[in-house]
Amino acid sequence: MDAHEDFERTVRLLSALALYAHLLGADQDFVAMVGPALAASLPCGIVPHGYDPANDPEEDA
Repeated sequence: MDAHEDFERTVRLLSALALYAHLLGADQDFVAMVGPALAASLPCGIVPHGYDPANDPEEDA
């Protein structure tokens, strides 16, 4: 698998995890553990440094 395929797979996994996180009964501990690990595997600059998915700025608005 080349880097482009790996990046696309990681983005798909993050997207699926985001959808799962909003399901009734979703295991939020799992989401909290896996989300940052997946995001960390993306190239630098894709996810802003210090981004915390648990603190969604859209929810604060």
